[in-house]
Amino acid sequence: MLSSIVTSKTRIKLLLKFFSHNNSGYLRSLAKEFDESTNSVRVELNRLTEAGLLNTEDEGKTKVYRANKSHPFFDEISNMVSKFLGLDELMEKIVRRMGAVEKAYIVGDYAHGKDTGEIEVLLIGKNLDLKYLDFLKDKTYEKLQRKVIVHLQEEEQEEVKGIMIFGG
Repeated sequence: MLSSIVTSKTRIKLLLKFFSHNNSGYLRSLAKEFDESTNSVRVELNRLTEAGLLNTEDEGKTKVYRANKSHPFFDEISNMVSKFLGLDELMEKIVRRMGAVEKAYIVGDYAHGKDTGEIEVLLIGKNLDLKYLDFLKDKTYEKLQRKVIVHLQEEEQEEVKGIMIFGG
């Protein structure tokens, strides 16, 4: 879907990185992470910065890039990226059908903006429907081509390092 709208694969990777999570990055680390040349990443970073979609900040000699949350299209791009990744639908199904979910988090690599092909989810709640969970994991893989790993806790044991997607 995104590839038919945005023709640069590097630009798609940058949009996914910066608009799916509250990530930051600098040129060399992004080039290494995406396995792209620094030149192709630089060109796309410059385009996104000139369009006002990314902000830059100097940290010593390094220029760090972040999504511009005050850009008028920030929410729309974030929503489009979320839909592309399928997380909105996945989370809605989990929360609606799993039972008494109190909180849900995306954790692991995905929460850090790395799409490794696995999405780790932490669900906090009691008496959750484990049969439905197995069904949902299989269906999600078929649909998103990403393995879903779900961790369950009856109550929050410590501060979770991830992105809260449900609860308060």
